[in-house]
Amino acid sequence: MNRRPWARLLATLLVAASSLLALPARAADEAADALIRRLFTEVLDSIKTDKAIHAGDASRIAALVDAKIMPNVNFQRMTASAVGPAWRQATPEQQKRLQEEFKILLLRTYAGALTQVSDQTIAVKPLRVAPDDKETVVRTEVKGRGDPVQLDYRLEKTSGEGGGWKIYNLNVMGVWLVETYRSQFAQEINGKGIDGLITTLTTRNKANAGR
Repeated sequence: MNRRPWARLLATLLVAASSLLALPARAADEAADALIRRLFTEVLDSIKTDKAIHAGDASRIAALVDAKIMPNVNFQRMTASAVGPAWRQATPEQQKRLQEEFKILLLRTYAGALTQVSDQTIAVKPLRVAPDDKETVVRTEVKGRGDPVQLDYRLEKTSGEGGGWKIYNLNVMGVWLVETYRSQFAQEINGKGIDGLITTLTTRNKANAGR
């Protein structure tokens, strides 16, 4: 199968990641696979009709990602997993900075990829989840032009206000997003420490902001 470059695949990843919009009340009791299928369809329809996104309005796209996607991700868990063992040695202030800069990195990456979304559809594979299961993997194929793209979600079930299934990792054609960043971050931490990683992320985000 023809394997597209990572940047190309990220656009498809974004379509599905964008499915994690502000959840309606019933979502707390909604099955994880049903949630992904329904929200994918709803969000794709919204993207198609958003003239600002089609016009490439970066602020509009970033606001959409920040307001709708990020609140429905277990972002602390995602950041801690990406940083790896060094997370436990980081101070509370360093952890806060890492979350802030990692969020900006993902937000701008996702926002840029949103402009490439076109006419994808999603096929959700059968899923069995016991009532007391707290984690699951929803496996899907995103179909559009060219070969289907494998896109899997790792989700956990949370309780309390705003509870329900929340994503904490994504897999594109066998490559898990968090593990990819963990490898990159480990090199920075080994060479420059936690503060060095924070500086690198800050510098990268400032450079991306000027594009």
